[in-house]
Amino acid sequence: MTPRIEALEEKKLVGISTTMSLVNNTTGALWRSFMPRRKEIINTLSNDLYSLQVYPSDYYTSFNPATSFQKWAAVVVNGDEDVPTGMQTFILAGGLYAVFDYKGPAGDPAIFQYIFGTWLPGSPYELDHRPHFEVLGPKYSNTDPQSEEEIWIPVRRGTPSTNHHLIPNG
Repeated sequence: MTPRIEALEEKKLVGISTTMSLVNNTTGALWRSFMPRRKEIINTLSNDLYSLQVYPSDYYTSFNPATSFQKWAAVVVNGDEDVPTGMQTFILAGGLYAVFDYKGPAGDPAIFQYIFGTWLPGSPYELDHRPHFEVLGPKYSNTDPQSEEEIWIPVRRGTPSTNHHLIPNG
């Protein structure tokens, strides 16, 4: 699976966030609290949902499934509308992303094992410290094997010291 590389422009999101870890995964509860209220958000730019993760800077260098991170259930908005009570605004900074068009059940770790274990080490990119997110569009259906979503991984051009396969021979 080869991703497309996109330069994302800054986006404004409104939604609900929580602190969790992979060991104490509360994604289901987060989405159950957000979905009944998403229509309260005005000036949405699309019907797409954003599942966004904000990891600590050392999350992937010293990976531990018990390490906490911030998880968001949100939508993209246009403007400075009133934010519904109990929701917050998040500014998603622009930057370069590797975008994987994934088809399969949500929560299958195989796609992330491929991205971080195979694709990224063999690519001319390295992981950048910005939020990771998934865009859940009209073909998203959670655990359905036919579900489709976009997985956005923040990247930057690697250097020869970080991508050893780019060092010329001899």
